[in-house]
Order: sequence, then C-alpha cells, then structure tokens
Amino acid sequence: MENSTAYLHFNLTMFMKLGHYRYAAFVFCLVLYSFIVFANVVIILVILRENTLHQPMYIFITFLSLNSLYGSAGFFPRFLMDLLSDTHLISRPACFTQIYIIYTYAPYELTILSIMAYDRYVAVCHPLHYHRKMDRKTVSVLTFVALVSPACYLVITLDAGIRVPLCGNKIHKLYCATWNIVKLSCDSSVVNSIAATLGAIVIAFVPFSFIFYTYLRIVLACWKNSSEVRGKVLQSCVPHVISFAIYSLTSFSDTALSRQNLKEVNPYVAIILSLEFIVLPPVLNPLVYGLKLPEIRRNILRLLKLKRKSCRIFQEPKHVH
Repeated sequence: MENSTAYLHFNLTMFMKLGHYRYAAFVFCLVLYSFIVFANVVIILVILRENTLHQPMYIFITFLSLNSLYGSAGFFPRFLMDLLSDTHLISRPACFTQIYIIYTYAPYELTILSIMAYDRYVAVCHPLHYHRKMDRKTVSVLTFVALVSPACYLVITLDAGIRVPLCGNKIHKLYCATWNIVKLSCDSSVVNSIAATLGAIVIAFVPFSFIFYTYLRIVLACWKNSSEVRGKVLQSCVPHVISFAIYSLTSFSDTALSRQNLKEVNPYVAIILSLEFIVLPPVLNPLVYGLKLPEIRRNILRLLKLKRKSCRIFQEPKHVH
C-alpha cells in the first residue's frame, strides 16, 4: 500500500461542462423525476384504495413502485444539485449512503421480480392451490427474504469498502458506485475485487435463474392449454416479463460499463448507459403495469374521472337566489 489517504470527499468526474445548457438539462431531469414520483404514487394509491386489488400480484407491484421511489430518491436530488453546480464533490458519508440506496434498489428490483415470477408460476401451474400457497403468511415471508437478503449483502460489502485504504478520490461516474471505489484501493492484491465480483454474480445469478425457470414452466403449461387460457395467462404475465427484460438490459449495461476503461468510451454513451438502470425501470414500470393490466388501467381511469368531476364541481359558480 502506497500513499494511503483518508479522503473526506469524493469527486464525481463524469459531469460535463454544459454551460447554459445545464439549465435545460436540469428542467428535463426535474420533469422526469416528477413523472417518476407521480406515476408510481398513482399506481400505489390505486392498488391501496381498491379492495379488489388487494391480491399478492398487485401487492408485489406496489412494492415495485415503492422501490422505484426509493431508488430515485437516492439519485435524483443529488444529481439535480450537481447539474447546477460547478464542483461535484460529495462527502464520504453521503457517498456511502448513496451507494447503499442505489445498490439495494437494484437487487430489490430483482428479488421483487423473482417473487412476482413465483406468484405467476403458482397461479398458472397450481391454480387450485393458489390461495393456500400464496396466503398472507407466505407473502410476508417472501417479502421479508426479498428485502433482507440484498440489504445484508450490501452491509457486508459496504463495511469492506469503508475499510479499504484509498489512493485517490476521483470517481468517474455521475453517482457513487462500489466498483469505482474498489478501483481506488491502494491494495495491489485483487482479493477484494474478486470477492466483490463473485458476491455480485451469486446474488444476481440465483434470482435470474429462478425467474427463467418459472417463466419456462409457465410457457410449457400454457402450451398445453386452449388459446383462450393462453391469452389470459399472457395478459397477466407479459408486464412482468417486460419489467424483467428492462431490468436485465439496463443492469447489464451498467455492469459492463463499470468494467470498461471509460476514457475509451464516448462520454455521452457512457452517461446514458450508466443512468439506464436508475432511470428506465422507474419510468417504464408504472406505464407497463398501468397500460397492460386491465384492472389497474380501469381503476386509474376511474380515479382520474373522479378527480376531474370533483374539480368541475368545485369550480362551478354558486347561484344566489
């Protein structure tokens, strides 16, 4: 170890000098963040207020929307401040807090999608036993495991990351990331990076394998049924498959990018790829579930009609006789 320093701040170096365009970028990102909050809150409210949607599948969709709000809150407020700032220093505690939020948001997304896949598998392959297998206790246990296992893994990873002696404080990214801090380590051995890589592979491989297996079983089960049954199954499963595909592509882009020498990558491409997994799922998931699932779509339209009607009544002038 050489020149180890206890840095109090990290410097996010991927921000480009936009000049006056930074105000346009700020407005665009603020609108995007506002849409994420609005769309996901609408999904949550619709499911909570409608008793017919108090079923496991819709409860898990609520968790997905809550996770979108959680991950976005860990990124956008800080990012919006940085867009208007000339310096992009972030304190050590704030950096590790952001790492915790963003890198629990990502595995939470995957584990929630896993239990959603299991829910669809039971509904399609064991329909007569669905209510017994997906009772309140089972839903609670699945949710607990889905939330606790990524948090425990990340606490261990962060603890190791905080202890790592650093020989620099420049993070070539728009937000703090575990792998970028590992690359700043003064330790010449590769034990830490190998352990981090293996841990990430394991925590991703198990849910990915499980999701592929469950949807393969669903496809095989549908193949043996009538076209009417296949249509109903596809209607309920397609949104989950789309969400899984969006997550898979965006997380793969971020993982692949973090292993590249970013000096050789076009800066605009690097920025887009690094933001995909934080921005796209929170934006697209509520659209996918709101438009594709008829129960949610119908209740959203009903909610909007009620709001419009109440606004009209409120605005009508009262006639004095």
